[in-house]
Amino acid sequence: MLVGLEPAPIAALREALFDGYQRLMPRTRGTAPAMVVAIDEASLDARGQWPWPRPVVAELLRAILATRPAAVGVDVLFAEPDRSSADGDAVLADAIDDGKVVLGVAGLEYRDRRFPFPQQTAPVRISGGRELGLRRFDGQLQSRVEVNRAAAGRGLISSDARGVVRRVPLVARIGQVIVPALSVEMVRLAAGAPILRLADHGGERLELGIAGLAVPLQSDGSLYVYFGRHDAGRMISAEELLSGRANPELLRDKFVLVGVTGLGLLDFQSTPLGERIPGVEVHAQLLEQIFDGRYLWRPTAAAWLEAGLLLLAGIALVLAVPAVRPWMSAMLLAAILAVLAAGGLAAFRAGYLINVAGPALGAALLFAALLAASLAEADRQRRLLREAQARVAGELEAARRIQMGLLPAPRELFAHERRFTIETLLEPARVVGGDFYDCFMLDEHRIFFLVGDVSGKGLPASLFMALAKSLLKSIALRGDGDPAAVLRAANAEISRDNPESMFVTVFAAVLDARSGRVDFCNAGHEPPVAGQPGELPRRIWDSGGPPLCVIQGYAYTGSHLVLAPRGWLCVLSDGVTEAMNPTAELYSAKRLLAALAENGASDPAALVAQVRVDVRAFAAGAEQSDDVTLVCARWNGASGR
Repeated sequence: MLVGLEPAPIAALREALFDGYQRLMPRTRGTAPAMVVAIDEASLDARGQWPWPRPVVAELLRAILATRPAAVGVDVLFAEPDRSSADGDAVLADAIDDGKVVLGVAGLEYRDRRFPFPQQTAPVRISGGRELGLRRFDGQLQSRVEVNRAAAGRGLISSDARGVVRRVPLVARIGQVIVPALSVEMVRLAAGAPILRLADHGGERLELGIAGLAVPLQSDGSLYVYFGRHDAGRMISAEELLSGRANPELLRDKFVLVGVTGLGLLDFQSTPLGERIPGVEVHAQLLEQIFDGRYLWRPTAAAWLEAGLLLLAGIALVLAVPAVRPWMSAMLLAAILAVLAAGGLAAFRAGYLINVAGPALGAALLFAALLAASLAEADRQRRLLREAQARVAGELEAARRIQMGLLPAPRELFAHERRFTIETLLEPARVVGGDFYDCFMLDEHRIFFLVGDVSGKGLPASLFMALAKSLLKSIALRGDGDPAAVLRAANAEISRDNPESMFVTVFAAVLDARSGRVDFCNAGHEPPVAGQPGELPRRIWDSGGPPLCVIQGYAYTGSHLVLAPRGWLCVLSDGVTEAMNPTAELYSAKRLLAALAENGASDPAALVAQVRVDVRAFAAGAEQSDDVTLVCARWNGASGR
């Protein structure tokens, strides 16, 4: 619609664009075929106000013809009787008789019955198979019959200007008669050509032939005027001619135009260059343009070309805007607009008027629509993502509560027990994790406790953790509670349903509350730390085998140690020893032993809190990389004292 139908706003934008081209690249004068004899302020001061008596005008025309110009064009109408002289028309007719003088004809939108359609016009030969769509005037206004009959030719002085002169009809119809423009008739007379030729090549290709010149016109017979800057060198004052002060060589063999340029006479036209020039100078610039061969032409396929440019720009934007960042698509739009502007300027330099404003505006509107749609879709996706994240966060929080609910609370579970004390801690690195612990009584004297660490993190690890913990507790309660036997059975059971080939490290132990004996088995887990009264804490390196689900049917073996009264065993996951600070240093087992030895504490709650505080101080705000799990069991003695 923007380039095909070209609504009024786009047409106005097109004209403004073409005007801008002319301001950037105004026509320079290659030749100077035309001069204007201006009835200017000085002439009016010397000879009186306009209109002058016809004898004065006749005197001026005789002075011009005496310089032997190529042709004279009079951009003035003598339509009313001369009030100052009874024989003024005859004097004027006598002055122009036998000279190559062209009088002006004004086309009217209405029929003035005082003036019949022009009969004495240049013959026009038309070639082509269609009816020409020339500009048509219903009526005309011309000089009085006696004056008009004496002229060698008559030419149209009307334009299609509606504020700014852009196009001038070089041939038009008045009624059914084809009338050439004033400048065209002057060229014909100067060349001695008997006829004008109009060759219709279809579309916008209409060619006007004047002797050996071929002027490309639009299909309506008009020509886009390629304006140059106003130049006082084109002008010579009528008073200088009348007083004999003018150099006759300035007009010899030139096209001489006679027109009124006095400021109070309102014959001034606006040009695309932003200047207001006398109307007669428009004819002078047309003659310069014809002889310089500098034409502006809007091709037949211009609308299709502009539609193609819009299509290409649209395809580029449709493909790019949804796929790249907004600033990148904005850069693409800027590049498209720059290419269109450069192409329009290059075409103008070659003489073609291509309206790149339509494709540019269409591309900008399409970009705005695509960007708005992309942003709206992105906003919708963000809302959906936030909703999905909220749902996942809610589900993970529920999973965390379920996971933490699976872990026993030893303070409540063994609140009545005096023979041993157990303290636990589990801090997942994420909402849910793969670490777990458990503690429960096998009978009235033996407590089974364990710490496990599933490979991986997050929700998959938490699911595997729940399976492993449940199976380990079930196996321990079904058998005699031997840690090695429990791990052998658990290895077989867990491996059977493990499609993701995950594994789990486990340290399992049984504390006999009567003797302080601890039977344990370590399946690839972090070595625990044992502390005896009066001794420094030490790591227990005894290994019962690899992690569960690594080697099928592995025969895990157990070990044991005996705790003295108030002796303790601290089981931990590698999230403690492998905790990192901002410089990626590891917490290490050495620092763990130092933290457990500090202050000589043996209370499990104090030991767990001491390690927790020290690990946090070491991490110094760095993100927790793994789950942190601690289970500390102390044997208080057989009597619990």
